[in-house]
Amino acid sequence: MPCAEFVHLRCHSAFSLAEGAIKVKDLVGLAAQHAMPAVALTDSGNLFGAMEFSLAAAKNGVQPIVGCQIRLVFHPDDPRVREQSNNIYETSDCLVLLVQNEQGYKNLMKLVSHSYTNPHKNYALPVTTLDELKHLSEGLIALSGGHDGGINRLIVKKQLNDARAQLNRLHAIFKDRFYLEIQRHGLLEEVETEPFLLKMADELNMPIVATNNVFFASQDLYQAHDALLCIADGTYINVHDRRKVTPQHYFKSERDMRRLFADLPEALVNTIHIARRCSYLITPSKPMLPQFPTELGEDEELRTQAIKGLVIRLENQVYRSDMDEAARESFRKEYFDRLDHELNIIIRMGYSGYYLIVSDFIKWAKDQKIPVGPGRGSGAGSVVAWALTITDIDPIRFGLLFERFLNPERVSMPDFDVDFCQDRRDEVIQYVGTHYGHD
Repeated sequence: MPCAEFVHLRCHSAFSLAEGAIKVKDLVGLAAQHAMPAVALTDSGNLFGAMEFSLAAAKNGVQPIVGCQIRLVFHPDDPRVREQSNNIYETSDCLVLLVQNEQGYKNLMKLVSHSYTNPHKNYALPVTTLDELKHLSEGLIALSGGHDGGINRLIVKKQLNDARAQLNRLHAIFKDRFYLEIQRHGLLEEVETEPFLLKMADELNMPIVATNNVFFASQDLYQAHDALLCIADGTYINVHDRRKVTPQHYFKSERDMRRLFADLPEALVNTIHIARRCSYLITPSKPMLPQFPTELGEDEELRTQAIKGLVIRLENQVYRSDMDEAARESFRKEYFDRLDHELNIIIRMGYSGYYLIVSDFIKWAKDQKIPVGPGRGSGAGSVVAWALTITDIDPIRFGLLFERFLNPERVSMPDFDVDFCQDRRDEVIQYVGTHYGHD
């Protein structure tokens, strides 16, 4: 099957929480099914699915275009913003950013992360300011936002000079990496804004691009998606004045889009041009563990702490007062043989520091009277973890296997499942960041 000459650049997965209704792998499958050479993932305000999306697309021979739909504010400190509405969708504008290269991915991560870690006083949800965008625009392609974009909103309000000014500000930032979106979901606002958008594109020599804002896989899923939006907003389907999309917000085929944009073929061709400008593939990196501070070296420190800890565990939880010396020695040999076996594997695989760091912040949490769970999952099968008080479950007594947690054939990094009191979990996170680095 020949490749389609159109690709979707506005797709929301289930990671657009309570908004998108397509699993990442299914989005890739839809692109492959329609012979589209590429597809973009542009979830709302996050990059949660970026890695999964990139790996799934590469595996299926589809070029992944990582992006994000951000909420952009031009005048964040204007007190009238909060007075106008408590609705984030009415007081900020949609802008779509697509990653071209590694620098673009880094900048997009910074923009998204900053919107969460530095919330603005006038907004309940994460937003990005124009000043932030100016400093982190390299390596990113911008789409104007379509129906929810600021330019379209101003046109609908008949504020044409303001619309032109906003367009010029964005164009000044992105230059030839800025595209005016043309959308045809059957909305009256789209009909009203399109003539002026095309006029500005012609006057200012700006490229246009056809997009369909995809929220669900097929048209027959519209009602289910509508119910999802109602659940998210705490309202009902029979309420007229509420957030909704149209039955046209599905993953359309190339044929559907060609029929819809028969009069603007260049808007379809530009989707391919944009895809060719985006060449970055996210790949997993090896975990970079921080160093545990010790004069002995991590391996020797782990061995020393584990031996001391196991002696205490045996005295307090294994030996009984009625045990004779022979029985005690039998238990001691069994537990220390297992300890030596585990230590050899842990040290050989380079995870001494990992054990020490996890043990350190768990001990700190307990010292601060923060409730900590006893441990669960495969990590509970480690005698070393038990000796270091990472877990509170005796793996030998309960017949738990260390090899389920860590063995020489394991490819991925092991991880301990540790539960902290949700009311004070942030204190533990802060401790880890302060002592071992926030990265």
